[in-house]
Amino acid sequence: QYALIFLPGLVTGRMFDIGIFRIPSAVASVILVATSILTGQCTEYWQFLLCQGIALGLACGTLFGPSMGILGHWFKKKRGLALGINACGSSLGGTVIPIATRRLLVEVGFPWTMRILGFIMLFVLAFPNLLLARRLPPKRISGGMFHFAAFKSAPYSVYCISSLIAFLGLYTVLTYIDISASAAGIDEDFSFYLVSIANAASGFGRLSSGIACDKIGGINFMAPMTLVAAALTYAWPFAKTKAGFVVVAIIYGFASGVYVSCFLMPIYEMSDVHDIGRRTGMIMTIGAVGALLGPPISGAINANTGGYTAVGYYAGSMIVVASALMVLTRQLYLKKIWGKF
Repeated sequence: QYALIFLPGLVTGRMFDIGIFRIPSAVASVILVATSILTGQCTEYWQFLLCQGIALGLACGTLFGPSMGILGHWFKKKRGLALGINACGSSLGGTVIPIATRRLLVEVGFPWTMRILGFIMLFVLAFPNLLLARRLPPKRISGGMFHFAAFKSAPYSVYCISSLIAFLGLYTVLTYIDISASAAGIDEDFSFYLVSIANAASGFGRLSSGIACDKIGGINFMAPMTLVAAALTYAWPFAKTKAGFVVVAIIYGFASGVYVSCFLMPIYEMSDVHDIGRRTGMIMTIGAVGALLGPPISGAINANTGGYTAVGYYAGSMIVVASALMVLTRQLYLKKIWGKF
């Protein structure tokens, strides 16, 4: 799911630039609702993988890509705030839906829980399908979906690499924090809520980052906050108490939310407005590789070392390298020490 949310951006981004996004968004919305309802009927692993892993991930990615392009069309001065508000939606869902699902499973059982979630999605998805619109008409831009000429720009190339490396480490804590808490002896009824706590804190990070990025620049705020996320990733394996895990979840959620919210903001600055869809799609596809490989690599390290300490060192180091590459991107673009970017 992590990877497939970003992977379709290569196709949907280019389609957005040439004026096609309503039909793919409508089809993806139908698939999203259908997969949720069908998951309630799944009884074998491959069925869950097909519905929740592949179909749902691709549908989410098809919806996510064009929304980034639309924000680039409609907002310039307050673009960071727009991105932050937009990103708060996934934070809200990531906070509320797991808690609601846990309650519904007890009250109505698994099949009806998934149907209820499907009906909620049907209601929520009606609004973007009716209201989202481009501001600018399509413009003919040379090149295909993957425009290799874009990588002649050193800042763009370095920033794409930083995105790949960031996602190799960024999802590790969110993937394993509840499992690691249970392994440390924390009650499972409590550890379950750590992901929701992190997502709630992420919402504050996403919103505040939007305001800050508009004031001082995307990378100027993202790079130091990404280092904070790295520090918490290093510290996470050493949490042994409820309070320790809650502190990690809150601070990490806030800091990582800054990156998730605004990592596309520098692309808007480096791109022509008529090429935003393709440029954002390219970096999302590159980032998808990191999102796909990061958690399994962390899992393999855990399996081979028998603990999460080495996992934290690996994931934290990836985030530190990504932050350093963000700073390099800034210097290549501005060619000076001080400046907003």
